[in-house]
Amino acid sequence: MTSQDRVERETIRVLLAEDEHLIRDALATMLDLEGDIVVVAQAATGQEALAMASRHRPDVAVLDLQLPDSDGIEVAAQLLDQLPGCLPLIVTSHGRPGYLKKALSVGVRGFLPKTVQARTFAEAIRTVRHGGRYVDPELAGEAIGAGDSPLTPRESDVLEYAADGAETDEIARRASLTIGTTRNYLSSAIAKLGAANRHEACAIARRYGWI
Repeated sequence: MTSQDRVERETIRVLLAEDEHLIRDALATMLDLEGDIVVVAQAATGQEALAMASRHRPDVAVLDLQLPDSDGIEVAAQLLDQLPGCLPLIVTSHGRPGYLKKALSVGVRGFLPKTVQARTFAEAIRTVRHGGRYVDPELAGEAIGAGDSPLTPRESDVLEYAADGAETDEIARRASLTIGTTRNYLSSAIAKLGAANRHEACAIARRYGWI
C-alpha cells in the first residue's frame, strides 16, 4: 500500500476479542501493518468485549466464535443491539455450517476461518466497515450443502445438555423438563439425525454446528 493510498483511506477502528493471548497479539500486530486499520481495544471475554466496545466505539468488532463466558455470536447480537454502528465479524477454528447460519441470522457481517491469509482478513474488515458482507467461500458452500437443522430449538437444547455425557435425569434438570419429556426429545432428535444413540446424535449435531 502506498502512502497516498493510506491518506485516501479512512481509518477503521477495530476491537479484537480473542481469549488466546498469542493469537490476539498476532492479529493485532498483523492489522497494525495496515495503514488504514487501527486496533483500539482488545478483550479476552465476551463481557470484556462489550465493555470495551462501549468505551471505545470501534467500527468493527472481530470476535472469536468461542469466548470463555459466551460465544461470539451472542456477543455480536448484543453489540448490534447496543451499538448498531459497531459491525461484528467472526473468526473461528470451528467453521461449521450451523454456526455460520446462526451468525448471519443475528446480523454478523463477516465469518472467517483463522487459517485465512492476512491480506484477506484485512480486506474482510474493510468490506464489513463499508457496509458489505464477507463470508469465506468454502464455509458458505458447506453451509448451503448442509441445509437447515432438522431439530427444533428444544431438541437442540436437550442434545446440548447431553453432549457431555449427562444422564437423562441430569439433562431434564438442566432443561427444566420432566424425565419423560426429555426422553421424548432425545428420541426425536436421534431419529431425525439418523443416529444410533444420543452420543452419535450429539456428534452429528456438533459436526454441523446445530448445537
